[in-house]
Amino acid sequence: MLKKERYKLFVEHFSAKQPDAETELHYHNPYQLLVAVILSAQCTDKRVNMVTPALFHRFPNAKALAEATPDIVFDYIKSISYPNNKAKHLVGMANILLNEFNNVVPSGIDDLQKMPGVGRKTANVIASVIYNAPAMAVDTHVFRVANRLGLTNGKTPLAVEKDLVKNLPEHDIHIAHHWLILHGRYVCVARNPKCDICEITYMCRYFERLTAQNERDKLKA
Repeated sequence: MLKKERYKLFVEHFSAKQPDAETELHYHNPYQLLVAVILSAQCTDKRVNMVTPALFHRFPNAKALAEATPDIVFDYIKSISYPNNKAKHLVGMANILLNEFNNVVPSGIDDLQKMPGVGRKTANVIASVIYNAPAMAVDTHVFRVANRLGLTNGKTPLAVEKDLVKNLPEHDIHIAHHWLILHGRYVCVARNPKCDICEITYMCRYFERLTAQNERDKLKA
């Protein structure tokens, strides 16, 4: 199957099945999403959602967070991975958000990356979720699923990002990020992917190769 056809089938399937796919992080405004995404690095969305209600109550806006110290913030996020670094990042982010961006979360990838704790992946999440920008955040789920499906052969997150942005329809890029994440989180898991319940094996390169290998093994038996 040609890559172009895989992309077409991918978009057709998820447009029909998950037309309203969205992040599983809980937030009510751009500031809250920015905080939540910074916390989600190497941590599950479920864990982040357990921490953020109290955090947002104590620090409802960037001004309140900027006036805090990392030690105070740490007490609210200590169950999150790398809480010391993330506490420092959150306070630093809040100060830059206030002083350089007039308390408005920027839409540009370069501007977003000026804030501590905001790498390219985080910046792409904010740009795509808040501003529906054609930006593709590549985390472990996106990287794994895109390669398994045959949408890319990228060996690095940046290579995968460029391939997906190049080949997906521009208006679908922001939601395709969620399609890939959710499929990787619940079906195409890292170990023992659930091919038996997957609805897109017909377009999956990994499944094609798995089936071919099983056939070869039968002939050898």
